Amino acid sequence: MDALFGKTIEMLSAVLDFRSERHKVIASNIANIDTPNYRPKDIVFKEELEAIVSNKDRITMTGSRGRRISEQLGPSGRADFEVIDSGERVSLDSEMAKLTENNLMHNLAVELLARKFRSLNTVLREAK
Repeated sequence: MDALFGKTIEMLSAVLDFRSERHKVIASNIANIDTPNYRPKDIVFKEELEAIVSNKDRITMTGSRGRRISEQLGPSGRADFEVIDSGERVSLDSEMAKLTENNLMHNLAVELLARKFRSLNTVLREAK
């Protein structure tokens, strides 16, 4: 299946999984805004990406924990995301900004996936 789809669809699927999980966490933060002593949570992914990009000596497809990115996906092909406490008070403005950013990034991943399928559809139609 990799010959037809390559790694693009697998990676975009992982991005969509991440965005979906992050949406749940941010929505939970907003729902608990009035809960006393509630600390907002977030999902760690950007740090992993920054660690990969900042490795200027050699660019490989390994994460900061030394595993290949494809190995970071679980047996079901989904990445395991770590939910952490952000350590600050819940701010409605900040959470809404995060929610908006997450929504835009989710829409981008969906659009890229749709373009990939449209290009495959075009190739298959032309091959007839």
